[in-house]
Amino acid sequence: MLLMSASVSANATLNVVTSLSQSDPMYEGLVAFKALVEKRSQKQITIRIFIGSQLGNDNDMLEQAMLGANVAVLADAGRLAVYQNELGILGAPYLVEDYQQLNVLTDSELFYRWSKALAKNSGLHILSFNWWQGSRHLLTQRSVSSPSDLQGIRMRTIGAPVWIDTINAMGATPTPLAWSEVYSGLQQNVIDAAEAQLTGLYGARLYEVISHVTKTGHIQLLSGLVGSQKWFSALTNDEQEILYDAAYEAGIIASARVRETEAQIEAALISQGVSVDEVDITLFTEATNKVYSRLGYTQLRAEVSALLKRAGNDPVQ
Repeated sequence: MLLMSASVSANATLNVVTSLSQSDPMYEGLVAFKALVEKRSQKQITIRIFIGSQLGNDNDMLEQAMLGANVAVLADAGRLAVYQNELGILGAPYLVEDYQQLNVLTDSELFYRWSKALAKNSGLHILSFNWWQGSRHLLTQRSVSSPSDLQGIRMRTIGAPVWIDTINAMGATPTPLAWSEVYSGLQQNVIDAAEAQLTGLYGARLYEVISHVTKTGHIQLLSGLVGSQKWFSALTNDEQEILYDAAYEAGIIASARVRETEAQIEAALISQGVSVDEVDITLFTEATNKVYSRLGYTQLRAEVSALLKRAGNDPVQ
């Protein structure tokens, strides 16, 4: 069901949705976003937050945004690549090493071109794309030291080409599944494994249904607040600026909270009986290099590498 569309401005309402739980640091960012927007707009813009896919899964919500609904989704680049292929490289394996390098990329003219093309071609509008959720790791029932250990393992992934190809290249069998279904999927053996950032797995209580976390760090998960170009364009310039600034500032808050809590979560996982294992990532980086050529990202990767080098940040090679 379409939430609401078309004319906005006076007393606008924006429904912000996420599949994540209230315990996730991203939720703290969303709360900050709400507070900033409502204060600066003097409550002319109301923000309503919906967690745990209450209104529907992320893909359904993005489709509603494309139709002009008053909804914004905390979405990763892999999902957006379906609408603007270049954005998919942000979710490609071992593209960057950390949050700082991602910030250099998303603050660049290169990223600005991608986001403008997304709005033109799909009707989706990026408010900010600096919500770092952490490094993605393997969540399994047995120890993993190389891609060969993942042969035959059905691993949950997002149903986007860059994610599917990455998991396949790492040796597992990619199995698209909604995040809200991962716990039951592991519990009922619909899937054998998953991959996620520490904050996500802890918020979803996946430590109850896995025994190993292998710290591959294969993807730096970066998300952003993505809404409707049609809805956004109906706002005044001042209202648009309020949303831009608040989304960016809230992304900084959420990302900082992730960095603060990761060590605590790792300790908590160990106390729950989960083995948290370091691993030499060399074999994984070598195995996933082919993802770039398979998806036509070879030249794009070179552009990103050149951008990072100019900024004094050497990417993973």
